[in-house]
Amino acid sequence: MLVDLGLPDGSGLDVIQAARHLWPTCAVMVCTTFADEAHVMKSLEAGASGYLLKDGEAGDMLREIRSLYAGGSPISPMIARKILTHFRKQSLTKALEPAGRQGNIPSVLSGRETEVLELITKGFTADEIAKVMQVSTHTVQTYVRRIYAKLKVNSKAEAIYEARYQGLV
Repeated sequence: MLVDLGLPDGSGLDVIQAARHLWPTCAVMVCTTFADEAHVMKSLEAGASGYLLKDGEAGDMLREIRSLYAGGSPISPMIARKILTHFRKQSLTKALEPAGRQGNIPSVLSGRETEVLELITKGFTADEIAKVMQVSTHTVQTYVRRIYAKLKVNSKAEAIYEARYQGLV
């Protein structure tokens, strides 16, 4: 599903949340002109799987839609920078918290979940991971949902960041 955040009759964030609730396996990609950190992070928290700015070529959009369908998380480079900056700030804040307040105990992933996470960090799509692991794409998607739940994240970018932060990969 492609969603713009600036809809004339409501919020694209509400559409993302509704889609994630009604169709949990539906991949939602934001395509918008909003490039500020607040819109980006709220979209990812709502369940967006990708975030593109409307400044690209039509052929690029088609490629990104295909990537999303194949299990990828298309993100404009400028948006990726904002996400990384956000997590660096968050990491610095955690590092400055007194010991005992951090309470971020590393989650325990199963062997298969760890394997999926490692392949995700290498840029493999869900279909490619399924072929490598010799399981169905639905099984891979189940592992991904479990990884997200255990790491308390909503996107591949967040999962990769959190896994590296926790030393899981």
